[in-house]
Amino acid sequence: MSDTSPGTLCPSEFASESKNLWVVKRNGSSVSFDGERIRLAITKAFRAELLLGADQALPEEIQKVTNGITSAVISSILSLTRDEPVPIEKIQDLVEKELMQEGYHQVARGYILYREERKRARAFKETAIPANEQVKSTLYVTYPDGTKSPLNTQKMQSKMEHACADFKELCNPQELIEEMLKHLYDGVLFKELNESAIFSARSKIEKEPAYNYVAARLLLQDIYNEVFEQECHPSEVANLHVSHFEQYIRKGVMAKRLTPELFGYDLEKLAQNLDSSRDKLFTYIGVQTLYDRYLIHVKNDRIETPQYFWMRVAMGLALNEKENREERAIEFYNVLSQFHFISSTPTLFNSGSLHPQLSSCYLSTVQDDLVNIFKVIADNASLSKWSGGIGNDWTNIRATGATIHGTNGLTQGVVPFLKVANDTAVAVNQGGKRKGAVCAYLETWHLDIEDFVELRKNTGDERRRTHDMNTANWIPDLFMKRVREQSVWTLFNPSDTPDLHDLYGIEFEKRYCEYERLAQEGKIKLFKVIPAMDLWRKMITMLFETGHPWMTFKDPSNIRSPQSHAGVVHSSNLCTEILLNTSENETAVCNLGSINLAAHIKGDFLDEQFLAKTIRTAMRMLDNVIDINYYPTKEARESNLRHRPVGLGLMGFQDALYHFRIAYDSQEAVEFADASMEMISYHAILASTELAKERGVYSSYRGSKWSQGILPIDSIALLDNERKGYLHMDRTSKKDWSVVRKEIQKHGMRNCNTMAIAPTATIAHISGLSQSIEPTFSLLYVKSNLSGEFAVLNEWLVKDLKERDLWNQDMLDELKYYDGSVQEIEQFPEDLKGLYKTAFEIEPKWLIECASRRQKWIDMGQSLNLYVNAPDGRKLSDMYLLAWEKGLKTTYYLRSKAATQVEKSTLDINKKGIQPRWMKSRSASGSIRVERDSSIPKSCSLSGDECESCQ
Repeated sequence: MSDTSPGTLCPSEFASESKNLWVVKRNGSSVSFDGERIRLAITKAFRAELLLGADQALPEEIQKVTNGITSAVISSILSLTRDEPVPIEKIQDLVEKELMQEGYHQVARGYILYREERKRARAFKETAIPANEQVKSTLYVTYPDGTKSPLNTQKMQSKMEHACADFKELCNPQELIEEMLKHLYDGVLFKELNESAIFSARSKIEKEPAYNYVAARLLLQDIYNEVFEQECHPSEVANLHVSHFEQYIRKGVMAKRLTPELFGYDLEKLAQNLDSSRDKLFTYIGVQTLYDRYLIHVKNDRIETPQYFWMRVAMGLALNEKENREERAIEFYNVLSQFHFISSTPTLFNSGSLHPQLSSCYLSTVQDDLVNIFKVIADNASLSKWSGGIGNDWTNIRATGATIHGTNGLTQGVVPFLKVANDTAVAVNQGGKRKGAVCAYLETWHLDIEDFVELRKNTGDERRRTHDMNTANWIPDLFMKRVREQSVWTLFNPSDTPDLHDLYGIEFEKRYCEYERLAQEGKIKLFKVIPAMDLWRKMITMLFETGHPWMTFKDPSNIRSPQSHAGVVHSSNLCTEILLNTSENETAVCNLGSINLAAHIKGDFLDEQFLAKTIRTAMRMLDNVIDINYYPTKEARESNLRHRPVGLGLMGFQDALYHFRIAYDSQEAVEFADASMEMISYHAILASTELAKERGVYSSYRGSKWSQGILPIDSIALLDNERKGYLHMDRTSKKDWSVVRKEIQKHGMRNCNTMAIAPTATIAHISGLSQSIEPTFSLLYVKSNLSGEFAVLNEWLVKDLKERDLWNQDMLDELKYYDGSVQEIEQFPEDLKGLYKTAFEIEPKWLIECASRRQKWIDMGQSLNLYVNAPDGRKLSDMYLLAWEKGLKTTYYLRSKAATQVEKSTLDINKKGIQPRWMKSRSASGSIRVERDSSIPKSCSLSGDECESCQ
């Protein structure tokens, strides 16, 4: 359409042609028609769509389009009548119709949304007028019983003010209300009204982190209303927690969600120790995760608040305490509810329930027998149902082409069975709460290893792919030496070399070389000789392309194991931190929980006395799990009761570095990793000796390294002796370990293993912490998990920038533009850039160095993700060789940088000198149609749910 097309009026004609036209406003009054207002409204709609500021003129071509549409609308109005007043809604409808007819759909949509916003704003103003003025609201709320009432703005205002009460200088309740009104409609459901309030706070988190806590408190208010079945004023919450506690327990027991054993407590005493003010510690992602997946519900109605949840977990863990049971439950509650220590997810899910499956990880060895293969797969289903993460050792299974003696046929190898295990994990999705999670391990000398490393490829025969199963290489030191020496490697059928599976170190090397000689002499028929470097390259390539199989090391896991006298470590678990013996008769079990390292900082140091107190309580809680636990299989029960392993880990390592102003890629970070882990190790081992003094040693203690006076720090020498030159681990210590040695000699150990660092994918978010030992992934990103999507903005960064008066919209835009990195932002302080390097900006060697320092103190392992910004074969090879030579027992995911971008749809990228990406096309009438390209990708974050079976 041209602005001078026939039948339309030019702008100069607006006033003269419409001077006798009247418009009826919504309040019933009439005003003289002003065509200029229509043109201004259309101009605003185009300006908003083009992301232009109020002081920026429209492009000349679009200005002509605007004039043309305005003329067409006025012509339509004049054709209606010149005698009767025209309702304002009719004029707006004509504007929308004309925009749509001319093909400006996005602009029309923006105009429609603007009308809705104005309608809500008017509704809010009207309901805010005192009732005695008798002004009727135009916006109603629909309650669950179907009744409708006018929007109560006073209640809304009060709700927002209470949520912002602790952040008055940072958060504005009125702004939240205005944001909220954008998402309301007449007849809005009461539930949606509450959701809109929360969303209004969530939408502001990227500008002000304090809104994270405001959103949390708005959601908490809804939880209180749901649990107490009434609208709760914040001043009533503490008393309601006390008065309703017994009713909560009774309701849970009646619904068969809680065990009747909880009635054995003095419930009044426990209720008096509930502290609802601790709910203020939660961020929004923490509360939402609890609400969606942890808080017990009956017929989809939550019956527990977060503080009830913590007390329920504590009560479940104290059930077997013989003396002072209430005091122990309160002790456990205080540690949990203040985020000093958090138990793993299965413990949080099931503690105090009728099926207290509290353990995190199960490890099993599959025998080369059809009955046992399917028994283990069935066991996987049972274990997965109750939230356990599973690691299976498949090395025993004979290779492709081996003889089946019963039928005289040839086997198809291990891959078809892995496909069945993969599909079982998908089918049994951890009781409907999250995806089933299994990791298959295979030793690197197995003849099917080349097929095994390709299991996660997206091409090839789908019958030989396991897209949902994690996989890991179980690598002997001899293979790594052969890679270093660029010599050959021989693959064997395990039924021809049955003892290799149980051998490690020097004994493995001797026997392996003997089998190689037998193969060369023709005494072993089924084998394959390949360059070790070729297989290594394939392993590295698949790890880069698919993220699997992970690199885990058999020999350090066994040589340094405290339980080497009682069996062999054949694999790790789902997350590569658990290293326990397995056999046909024993399924290894581990119980996990993590210390909040950042919470134990006081001033300029790590408070050792406070840390020691928390560790003693944590170790008691972990040990209690073993006796209370519901074991889905006999092999799991017998193994766990015999050896009593627990895995105390940590989280918030990056937060601690921020507190101490230490860059992750620095020697100071390496030294802090060393010192903090030594402190945790020292007190974890001491706590186990205290438990042994009170409760007795674990039954297989005699003959263990503990009983021989060999501590984790001492076992490095054993590994060095076996490696002979391929080990570079620091062995210094700062504490007086003679104290620990004397206590072990005097009382023994309650637990065969005491420490393992898990990923803490979920519990760190519940606690508002950085995950485990992870560096910061990004300073601004969107975290996606089963509870939804959450904006994550680094609070330490914002705090530092505010102190320098540098946190503003421009800085936020820069942070978005550079995908959550500050390294290229010119106005960002140079002295802070090192501190705020993100995972992909830190050389992997620093992560490995920190992990090596921790590993010297840990009797199991650690889930160590490695990050590479611009990966190539040599870089990856050198990285994993360094990890092996630094004495690491395992590694976890390889994270390479791909499309990890923060969504830029709210970013004015004109400021960066880049024009928006527009798609232009002609409408039927020849006008320019302008639509914004919405293909800018969302941010992607670390995948977390696959690790959550552990934490």
